[in-house]
Amino acid sequence: MSPLEILIYILGAVGLFFNTLGTVALFRFPDVYTRLHGATKCTTFGSIFLTLAVILYGLTSWQSGGESRYGILALHAAVALVALLVTNPTGAHAIARAAHRSGVGPKFAVVDALADEKGRRK
Repeated sequence: MSPLEILIYILGAVGLFFNTLGTVALFRFPDVYTRLHGATKCTTFGSIFLTLAVILYGLTSWQSGGESRYGILALHAAVALVALLVTNPTGAHAIARAAHRSGVGPKFAVVDALADEKGRRK
């Protein structure tokens, strides 16, 4: 087993670990905001590592075998990683904003700046 293969397995294992933590966050945390925070942060981080493992696998297979399909795999994974890094935090922000606007408040918040701002507008 080459050091590059070991690195691919390590990246995959780290990604799987963080995605599992994101799943646990959905069940463990008490309200929508903490669940969303835990799930978004962990799955974004886990998906970064898994996608890096796929990119590294594609590039090493392309270099050793010379087949262009592995290079295309690495390129598609890189584009998917960029899309994930843009859309995952944006979607989480939209869900949290919709929850706040629908009246779902945080359970353990000390200060709710959005509620204060909403009160000033009226």
